[in-house]
Amino acid sequence: MADQTQPWAERTVEVPPQPGVGVVPPQRDGFQRGVAQVGARRTPRTEQFPAVDPTGWSGEPAARRPMSWHLAQLRRGGEWSAAGALFAFVCWGIWAISGRGNLTTPVVTFVLSLLTAVGLFALARLVGRIVWERQLGRVRRSARGAHLLTALFLAGVGVAYLQQTEWVVSAWNWVTGN
Repeated sequence: MADQTQPWAERTVEVPPQPGVGVVPPQRDGFQRGVAQVGARRTPRTEQFPAVDPTGWSGEPAARRPMSWHLAQLRRGGEWSAAGALFAFVCWGIWAISGRGNLTTPVVTFVLSLLTAVGLFALARLVGRIVWERQLGRVRRSARGAHLLTALFLAGVGVAYLQQTEWVVSAWNWVTGN
């Protein structure tokens, strides 16, 4: 037995030689160990690639993806919409507080703005599905384009709120020198 004081990686076990083990049998087909075959012809591929229908309709129903995949696809790019919504909320807050009145109308206005943004997002996804997937035959892997369009809309809504705030417009005119 090996010395137990040595680390396990340095221990070796002596095995007596066995007849027929460790001998490499002679190879056929011109193969020699250590010699590369250069310029050898490969056999052609006999199976054909499956035919792909460009319209996506092959007569069989398409494989359905799980709902979690669709939700993950919708979440990609969501930071754009979240940033636009945050900007619109801050601008709305400045506008609503500057009004110094009842907040019912400003809250309804902001909720309608958010619902319009959701509708714009859905419209962008629908147009993307029709144009990108059906007409161009591409696969959408995220919702970044729809989120970016929604963020631009919400940023515009935020700027519109600021343009309706008198002291913000006065401060902007003072900074720009108008």
